[in-house]
Amino acid sequence: MLEKLEQIREEGFNRIAETSDMDKLEAIRKELIGKKSELQEVLKSLGSLDPDMRKSVGMKANEVKNLFAERIQARQQELIASASAVEGEIDLTLPGIEVSGGALHPITQMCYDLNDAFRSLGFEIYSEDDISSEKYAFDNLNFAADHPARASMDTYWIEGTEDKRGNERLCLRPHLTGGSVRYLLEHGAPARFVYPGRVYRNETTDARHERAFFQYEALIVDKDISFSSGRVMIEAILEKVFGRKVNVRMREGFFPFTEPGYEIDMECLICGGKGCKACNHAGWIEVMPGGVIHPNVLRSANLDPDVWTGFYTNIGLDRLVMMRYGVDDVRLFHSADLRFLKQFK
Repeated sequence: MLEKLEQIREEGFNRIAETSDMDKLEAIRKELIGKKSELQEVLKSLGSLDPDMRKSVGMKANEVKNLFAERIQARQQELIASASAVEGEIDLTLPGIEVSGGALHPITQMCYDLNDAFRSLGFEIYSEDDISSEKYAFDNLNFAADHPARASMDTYWIEGTEDKRGNERLCLRPHLTGGSVRYLLEHGAPARFVYPGRVYRNETTDARHERAFFQYEALIVDKDISFSSGRVMIEAILEKVFGRKVNVRMREGFFPFTEPGYEIDMECLICGGKGCKACNHAGWIEVMPGGVIHPNVLRSANLDPDVWTGFYTNIGLDRLVMMRYGVDDVRLFHSADLRFLKQFK
C-alpha cells in the first residue's frame, strides 16, 4: 500500500507540473484529492488494514494529500504570473489607457445623503424585505377591506400564497409604510427612524411614474409631537439635500394610515415653477405625502393612541433626484442606459 501511495504521488507531481491551463489544473485537483480520487479510496480502505499498517498508511496518505494541495497552489501562482508577464521592454513614452471607474447610481447617492441628514437629527436607519403581506401592507394600516389599492390593478399579488399561509396573502410591497408597524412591534416607542427601499405598483408609466421605484419614509412616535414640527423637519431636510432653501407647500390629503393627512409639494426645480412636463405644467411637484399617524395604526403596533402620537413623511426618492439634476423623465433612472448614468460620475 505504501508503494502504491508513492506511485500516486509521483504521477500526481508530474501531471501538476505539465499542466499549463488553469481549468485543466482544477480538473486535476479534483482527480487527485477530490471525493472520488484514488487517494480518497485509499483513505476509505484504512479500516480493513492491520493497526500498525493502518497508522503508517494513513500518515502517508495525508502527507501525499497535503503535498498535492501545496503543489497545485504553487502551480496556480506560476500560471497567473506567466499570464500577466509582459514580454519585452515597456515603452514608458506610450500614452496611458484611461480606466473607467464606477460610481454610485444617483438614486443611491440621494439615499445616502438623506441617511446622513436624518442621522444628524437622531434617526435610525431601518430596512425590510421587498415581499410583504396583506396584513402589513393593508390590514395594519387601516385600509378598508374593499379599498381599491388591494385590487390586482394596483398591487402585485403572489399567486397561491393564501393557500400556504392561511388568509395572509403575500405581495410585492406597494409602499414602505407597512414597515412602520413591523418596526414598532419589534422596538416599541418612542421611536425615530427612516426606512428607504423599492416599492412596486401596477400602473402606467410616464415621465413621473414607474412600476418599480424608490421611496424614503420617516416616522417619529413620541408622547408629544406637534404637527408643525413635521413641516420644520421637512424644510430642514430639503435644504440640507439641495444646499439651499426650497419653497414647499402643504395641502390636505387623505391616507388611511394618517389622521389628518397632507401632501407636500416642492417648487419644480427643473422649470423654476414656470411649468414643464415633469411637474405636469403646474410649477409644483408632489414629493412627500404624510401626516399624523392614525390611532388604528398605533393599536396595530400595540401602542395606546391616548399616550403616543407621531407623524409620517414618505419621500418620493426618484422625484427628489429628478429635482436635484434637472431630469424631466423618471424612467431614465431605471433604463440601465450607461450613456445616461455616466453623466453622474
